[in-house]
Amino acid sequence: MPKLTFPKDFIWGAATASYQIEGATQEDGRGESIWDRFSHTPGKVKNDETGDIACDHYHRFQSDVALMKTMGLKGYRFSIAWPRIFPTGKGQPNQKGIDFYKALLDELLRQEIDPLVTLYHWDLPQALQDQGGWDNRQTADYFSDYAAYVFDALGDRVKKWLTLNEPSIISLNGNAIGEHAPGFTDYALAIRVSHHLNLAHAKAIKIYRQSGQKGEIGATLNLTTVYPASDTPEDKAAAWRVDGHNNRWYLDPVLKGIYPDDMLKLYCEKLNAPIIRSGDLELLASTKIDYLGVNYYSRKLVKNSLDNSLLRHVELRPEGSSYTYMDWEIYPQGLSDLLIQLDRNYHHPRIFITENGAAFNDQLQDNRVHDRDRINYIKAHFAAAYRAIQSGVALEGYYVWSLLDNFEWAHGCSKRFGLIFIDYPTQARIWKESAYWYQDVITNNGFNA
Repeated sequence: MPKLTFPKDFIWGAATASYQIEGATQEDGRGESIWDRFSHTPGKVKNDETGDIACDHYHRFQSDVALMKTMGLKGYRFSIAWPRIFPTGKGQPNQKGIDFYKALLDELLRQEIDPLVTLYHWDLPQALQDQGGWDNRQTADYFSDYAAYVFDALGDRVKKWLTLNEPSIISLNGNAIGEHAPGFTDYALAIRVSHHLNLAHAKAIKIYRQSGQKGEIGATLNLTTVYPASDTPEDKAAAWRVDGHNNRWYLDPVLKGIYPDDMLKLYCEKLNAPIIRSGDLELLASTKIDYLGVNYYSRKLVKNSLDNSLLRHVELRPEGSSYTYMDWEIYPQGLSDLLIQLDRNYHHPRIFITENGAAFNDQLQDNRVHDRDRINYIKAHFAAAYRAIQSGVALEGYYVWSLLDNFEWAHGCSKRFGLIFIDYPTQARIWKESAYWYQDVITNNGFNA
């Protein structure tokens, strides 16, 4: 049984997000976010659950960092809650909010865990949503002001930044599909939002470069490998459209400074969006990232459709495949294919896997969680990442989603992705078997295939 050994300085990490774990939504001056409003709207979240308490990380961060240290994590990816820093999205900063993140970072550094900090993981201040949210171009300017303050306040502690988490999910799930906050169902709105998110990203990158700080900065995209159901030209064309919609529309602005011509033409003709003003494309083209964060969970298998939908396709559910508790197909080959495509098509970018993991129907039995399915899932995806590295992909780290079971957005607390089980009534932290397995992987910088 061969051992897969990863590069010497490979960062083994885990990831979380502010609204999903922090709780303390009304403490120490934090403002309301769109997810506070959305989750408190009856029927929007399973069982009408909210992130009011979540994992209570705001009060338990020191013991949570101790768990990370025991696990052996080399890196920890977390996000900053914008409304904790600027309760109304702008104006006077909230000192207690920034003090929390200073304390968290100090604890991470004391335990020799390298922080990777995301500026925006979906919790827009509700006060800005009341002014149009991401459909308002000014929100990109408010974001850059927020970013500038955080860079200045935390830049002595943070050397790795990410601007936005998953702009495709922000745009589509929040504004076209409606299952995420703010809950709209307007595809034209979603594409306008995507452009304003790109402007926000570019403005933040520009400010960071001008700050003179010595760290690095990138963005995290949710990407899915898209395969045609057959070799027919029609199915291949459908797969290319879906790839454009889910991947290239977000990759090209960040890595090339342009929008893909085919998708720009499609959106302009069908949706009259986005609205691109003079100077917008020049701004995108003028900003470069240091690395790309990749969130990967599954693939898409598509065939052409003759309907009048935007992308004219049908997604297939392959027979014989295994699925997670989210009903996502388990397809690790898609990760290696994706990483190699990124390497070949975007001039060999530096890459971090900033999220990958799986939800299963975890059960606590005798104070243990036997999650062999999760171990098998993660192991297969680690092996796929290893194959990509062997092919020349500049993959520098892997942040498993997630460190803790948490508030899983519209699914509430019903879907558990964590390496560590959260008993929500008691807030007890219980290591799953996958956490022990991951601890061994980190210790050995690899595993037996």
